[in-house]
Amino acid sequence: MSSKKERCDEGNYEPISAWGYLGYEILFSIPIIGWIFLIFYALGADNQNVKNFARSYFCIWLIAIVVVIAYYAAIGMGVDLPLPEVHFQ
Repeated sequence: MSSKKERCDEGNYEPISAWGYLGYEILFSIPIIGWIFLIFYALGADNQNVKNFARSYFCIWLIAIVVVIAYYAAIGMGVDLPLPEVHFQ
């Protein structure tokens, strides 16, 4: 069994730069193609940091989709959601 130091030397845990994060954010935001890359990186990236970032981005997308579906389902069911009152003078 290899030690933790040896695993780190393999490049599996190489840090992502700030520009790298920005690039991945832009890539994952592209409709359809970006989502395919997101799933690909979340399931099979060699770098553990890229894999974890893709998984967290995927979880955020899932949470956002669930919130939007719940919101529209509540509107469709006639639930009166509290909206801010706007008073014009």
